[in-house]
Amino acid sequence: MSLSLLCWVALFLWGAGSMDTEVTQSPGHLVKGKDQKAKMDCVPIKGHASVYWYLKKLESLEFLVYLLNGKITEDTAMFKQRFSAECPQNSPCSLEINSTEAADSALYFCASSRSTVLRVSFS
Repeated sequence: MSLSLLCWVALFLWGAGSMDTEVTQSPGHLVKGKDQKAKMDCVPIKGHASVYWYLKKLESLEFLVYLLNGKITEDTAMFKQRFSAECPQNSPCSLEINSTEAADSALYFCASSRSTVLRVSFS
């Protein structure tokens, strides 16, 4: 009889209330086995066009991806390896791990902000 080791990945999301003045994430926690997909949703603050995803492990805070108006504007090498993100109009934004690993166990959270538009006026 052979023994196999099952590796579990625990993903925790920073949860906020469901008011229009707060970012809302779901699910509150997620446990997945190795090599599974893991999807997390985020509803940004109403009127905010920018969404950021981060992960926190022990003492480090790591940036993953920045979306502006639903399009990936900036990301990291780690993100490109196994993650994907989308932010469709009138739907929650999402972060997905395409194939989970034990190293993915972390606190995941999103943040949102208004876009800043540079205005130039000519006299």
